[in-house]
Amino acid sequence: MSIHGILGEQTTDYPTEYSPETLYPIARSMGREVIGWQDDKLEVGIDWWQAFELSWLNEQGISQVAIARFGIPASSSFIVESKSLKLYLNSINFTEFGSWEAVQTLIATDLSKCVQAEVNVELFDLEDEHSGLLIAQPDGICIDDALADSTEKVALTLHPDASLLEHNTSDAHIADGKAFSFYSNLLRSNCPVTNQPDWGTLAVSITSNKPINNANMLRYILSFRQHNGFHEQCVEQIFADLSQYYKPSELMVRAWYTRRGGIDINPCRVSDITLLPVPSRLIRQ
Repeated sequence: MSIHGILGEQTTDYPTEYSPETLYPIARSMGREVIGWQDDKLEVGIDWWQAFELSWLNEQGISQVAIARFGIPASSSFIVESKSLKLYLNSINFTEFGSWEAVQTLIATDLSKCVQAEVNVELFDLEDEHSGLLIAQPDGICIDDALADSTEKVALTLHPDASLLEHNTSDAHIADGKAFSFYSNLLRSNCPVTNQPDWGTLAVSITSNKPINNANMLRYILSFRQHNGFHEQCVEQIFADLSQYYKPSELMVRAWYTRRGGIDINPCRVSDITLLPVPSRLIRQ
């Protein structure tokens, strides 16, 4: 097994019995060392994982289904490898539980042990109209058309390029110390193990006295298109770059990634815990 666990393996045996040992931790330090920024400033926030293929048996042997949301604090020493989480959840498909609470407690215990931090676990009934899993819309303006009037061709870069934030600062939005919120549906990166593409929506809320140009920001987001990085590392890279360039008094960066293997990952980093938004899901999830 590689340092990335089973994610890069071509063939996989799916367990049919409860197997907590399947969970595979990956040190957050691996991604943060690449960013080269103070780790403690990237530890404020949370990663929301949403699982749509959760099932187990009740005491009568009847299959039960639910949607789950796991909240992993950004201060945890580890994240969990996504494929190992899928296998772990599949391992309880034929395990009997006396209640939903028992399932929730077990998963919380196992995930907390894996990432070495307290993980919050919520289970939602498919018929619950107030579950918090209804389709939401990001706050702010969409900047995806910010280059529509430009004749410049956007180059495909191999790595994120924060210098693009400085390109052509005319027509910039002047925040004047007030929060400015925007989002883009064009976030794309590659899994560093499988090289498969990861698509997501990025949202930013920033308070800065420095001009913010939507076209510059879109160029910067597009520079991630061939970058190899886990979801969490990409969001932390963006948080670090915006922090260093704009010197914001307040900053929130979050992403909703599209689902793979029945699981979507949604990291969020904030300059202050009071800025942490509520979890949600978007149209592509």
